[in-house]
Amino acid sequence: MDLLANLWNLLPSLPRTLIAFAVVLGVLVFVHELGHYLAARWRGVHVDAFSIGFGRPLLQGTDRRGTEWRLGWIPLGGYVKLHGQETPAEVPAEQRATWRAGHTFHEKPVGSRAIVVAAGPIANFLLAILLFAGLYGTIGQPMGGTGIGAVVEGSPAARAGLRPGDEILELDGVRVTRFEQVQRHIQPRAGQSVELRVARDGTEVTLHAVPEARDGAQGAVGVLGVQGGAARFERLDPASALVAGAVQTADVTWQTLAGVAEMLTGSRSAKELGGPIRIAEISGEAASLGIVPLVNLMALLSVSLGLLNLFPIPLLDGGHLVFYAAEAIRGRPLPPKAQEYGFRAGFALLVTLFLFASWNDIANGKIGAWVAGLVG
Repeated sequence: MDLLANLWNLLPSLPRTLIAFAVVLGVLVFVHELGHYLAARWRGVHVDAFSIGFGRPLLQGTDRRGTEWRLGWIPLGGYVKLHGQETPAEVPAEQRATWRAGHTFHEKPVGSRAIVVAAGPIANFLLAILLFAGLYGTIGQPMGGTGIGAVVEGSPAARAGLRPGDEILELDGVRVTRFEQVQRHIQPRAGQSVELRVARDGTEVTLHAVPEARDGAQGAVGVLGVQGGAARFERLDPASALVAGAVQTADVTWQTLAGVAEMLTGSRSAKELGGPIRIAEISGEAASLGIVPLVNLMALLSVSLGLLNLFPIPLLDGGHLVFYAAEAIRGRPLPPKAQEYGFRAGFALLVTLFLFASWNDIANGKIGAWVAGLVG
């Protein structure tokens, strides 16, 4: 293991980043598509193709059930091609003649189709639970992670009366158990009063602090001026690790949704929205720190991928689920024109989000800093 770690660290930064990015994204996409695949098999739908990556296949083969497995050379996603996914009106008669009766997607009840579509995001959430549980069962769960190790002189924390040794229990009435939760709560609240409930010498004290703004890579963020104390790790038994992994996944899900809501309302900078370039950079950084940060990053990204696909945007799994819900209520599918307009709007929205996130990655990440260095 030490030899592999040394060889890994000898790789130049860019190849190491690209390899880490391909591994992280490949695992997340494989698990997501595997959820669709297994659910399709369960509901009696034949799967024509299972692909990780796009473009010309580097590897491909067909199993005994007739499913073609592919590994594309562009590692930016993947797909499962369901048999008869199109409606009969969308394909010529000669193609319909090749369909396997009873095993096409479009002829399944709306409940079965919804299960197949929802299984992808569900698989991502299950992966996150297992990854967190694996860390808690081997490395241990961080305990007492909101203790304050140091307070910067003259900082908002010092003016509020925080002291080294205090343990932050709540922020604006929200319970916190890890220092990253404190950071996530404080960063979007520069200039706003925050109520802190802390444990000090066996008693609980309520204080108020106003985080000050500080420029960072993703724009101005609020800071308190405290440093977290060293966290201790407690190894859990398998059952407790699974429960803790589920709780952590739920907490990350909620924090992610809260962050999106804050961006939509303008209380948090949209510059924090990252895309593939930023994910690649973070993957390289995590891989350089070791297997534990990389696994933790994969768990966080798995939650994000599951949530993203559940957003009610046509073309995403969540958009299909909205269409299926409407079909279940109406007793028949939405008109083809309505679905077509929905898919067009969803495609436009996804392209816009992709371009915006990529611009954030370039302008506010390492690429932007490199260009600014050349110019300045």
